[in-house]
Amino acid sequence: MNNFVTDAINLKAYNLSEADKIIVMYSKEKGLIRGVAKGVKKPKSKLGARMDLLVANKLMLYKGKNLDRICQAEALNTFHKTRQNMDKIFYSMYVTEVVNNFGVEDDPCSKEVYEILYKALDKISNASDTVEILLSVIKFQLKMMQISGFGIELDCCLCCGEQIKDENMYFSPQMGGIICSECNETFKLKTVLHHKLRDFMNACLQYDFDYVSEYDKKANEKVCQVCFELLKEYINIHSSKKFNSTDILQEIR
Repeated sequence: MNNFVTDAINLKAYNLSEADKIIVMYSKEKGLIRGVAKGVKKPKSKLGARMDLLVANKLMLYKGKNLDRICQAEALNTFHKTRQNMDKIFYSMYVTEVVNNFGVEDDPCSKEVYEILYKALDKISNASDTVEILLSVIKFQLKMMQISGFGIELDCCLCCGEQIKDENMYFSPQMGGIICSECNETFKLKTVLHHKLRDFMNACLQYDFDYVSEYDKKANEKVCQVCFELLKEYINIHSSKKFNSTDILQEIR
């Protein structure tokens, strides 16, 4: 059996020839996969817009020696509202780039990663404002890092191991978590993290995308932007690949 069927989300695309493209996808069963979409650049292609970026498809692929060939594609979600808003486009590009950078082939966590990517893209697409967009991205950042083995320590000091409760702390993107004020006399970190911001991120990690917590209700754009930037820096440091989407986002702001 050389054919297989899977749900997958399009992350990147490369030109292969005048008519063909290589599509990089994250699949529910197999993690990162690459498939050739033959004739997709032709006007009458059967695959057509289903091979656009930020589209979730049910695919049938033919297993090849080096690259699989995409035989059929049925769109599951085009996240069409995303394409009407520049912020939604760039934040969606960002979350797919995180998956492309941290995802692997034959990923044992492929189902979990696929589901949080799908939910994040869907929530971004249907968001009514910037806060809702950022909440979805923050939840994705925290959950993706935890699944990938890069979970952030937000409860106990990385140095002394003591739990930090209702007091300010310091955040170290290099070390991957928080440092108490006493231990920071040695480390001299500059990034102060208010305990309420820490509690907000813990809630984002704990709760599902569909659950609206009290923290979600109280969140404003400034709080969300601070948390997004902290997590973005952490993810950049621990990624072996450079991010392009955040550079573009920075340029248009």
